Amino acid sequence: MSATRDGKMWRCQFYYKDWQGVSHKKNKRGFKTKAEAEQWERDFLQQQQRNLDINFENFVQIYYEDMEHRLRENTMRTKKFIIELKIIPYFKKKNMNEIKASDIRAWQNALMKKGYSETYLKTVNNQLSAIFNYAVRYYDLKDNPCRKAGSIGKSHAGEKEFWTKQEFKQFLVTVENKPETKMAFLLLYWTGMRIGELLALTYNDIDLEKRTISVNKSYQRIEGRDIITPPKTPKSKRIITIPPFLTEELKEYISHLYGIMADERMFRFTKSYMEHEIIRGIKASGVKRIRLHDIRHSHASLLVEMGFTPLAIAERLGHEKIETTLNTYSHLYPNKQGELADKLEIENSREEEE
Repeated sequence: MSATRDGKMWRCQFYYKDWQGVSHKKNKRGFKTKAEAEQWERDFLQQQQRNLDINFENFVQIYYEDMEHRLRENTMRTKKFIIELKIIPYFKKKNMNEIKASDIRAWQNALMKKGYSETYLKTVNNQLSAIFNYAVRYYDLKDNPCRKAGSIGKSHAGEKEFWTKQEFKQFLVTVENKPETKMAFLLLYWTGMRIGELLALTYNDIDLEKRTISVNKSYQRIEGRDIITPPKTPKSKRIITIPPFLTEELKEYISHLYGIMADERMFRFTKSYMEHEIIRGIKASGVKRIRLHDIRHSHASLLVEMGFTPLAIAERLGHEKIETTLNTYSHLYPNKQGELADKLEIENSREEEE
């Protein structure tokens, strides 16, 4: 080890070879103790080895380094939060090539005792499985112990909460005196856009003559920064046709946007503001409590009730696969099956009469 005094603190200096075999000098300062400096050097060198004779915590850093270039910033932040809070504390000092299915089962059992929701359990388990899948694919780990251990939790929490048209109208009264907020909720309910898609809209995305909205980007506020990214999936890029009454509402709203540039965001608030407004409006109106994202489900349920096919709904919502639509809204279709059977009965009766 090469830890040395640096005034009242400690530093470590050493040479290492990168993945191309090129030698580099590393100099890291600011450690309170010699032991901290030496541990940092051990961890760093272990990560440079890039093999599976490495503890879980250090392998995760390699995983992060790679995935940060491939995932959206907010997705990466969520991934890190779950891994560092729920996974690393349990496995951090175990070597990757020594973690067994029995270790995974023990971790799963400890997690299930915490009383988390079924969907959260599934999400956390999937994050651990993703790390081992990465090790299998790129570092020749023989197999993923999570597969042998089996999964926990559920992908879907059952029936989605949503508002009927009457409930939405009742809620909308609470934002009548806030034109920008009202327009945002109208668009969410009558188009099914995701909140990030709505907040990224610019005047350039609106065609009032054709009555269309072009969804081609998403907005997020991350650590005080405004971030514009591509939408969630390739299929999320879509053109949504809106009804005439919504076109008129939008035309009226745009007419009051004095001085706005064509490429500026039309809604200059954030998701947190919208979440605050929906909570306030729910309390004021007395409608049932739903999440902001559930307004998207409300639009989908309206389309199901109107008789649109899963394919048409998937295209409007920007789902990557029609299976997503069917799995998410399957509970809404039994009634439609009954209506279908009734129509077949009527059709059969007509034939018999003829």
